[in-house]
Amino acid sequence: VKLLLVPLISVLFLTLLLLFLALFPGAFDCCTEISDGISKGILRRVEGFEIQRADGLCHLEAVILHIKGKKFCVNPWNRKVKKMMKKMKHKIHRSKSHVRKQRRTRIIKQKEQNQ
Repeated sequence: VKLLLVPLISVLFLTLLLLFLALFPGAFDCCTEISDGISKGILRRVEGFEIQRADGLCHLEAVILHIKGKKFCVNPWNRKVKKMMKKMKHKIHRSKSHVRKQRRTRIIKQKEQNQ
């Protein structure tokens, strides 16, 4: 009976581990340390960022900067980081409104051609 119990427990543990990884894929991508200082050169090369909250699986507030496939964890309260995030959000909103204007212009032209 004991010989059957060990493999059964092992299989059960492995199944639970795989289930956990499937349900929480970012569980092991949390920043565990953050950098307070960051150079302007690095901030200029940022391709994107995400905000890590200190709730749920991650226990540390951070901003994760994406630079050439690498991730850098920085302090979310850093003044330079906040400024960079604001600029990037502004660029995103500007580009989206530009696309809307193009689409609106295209629709107006199509209506004029149909008349």
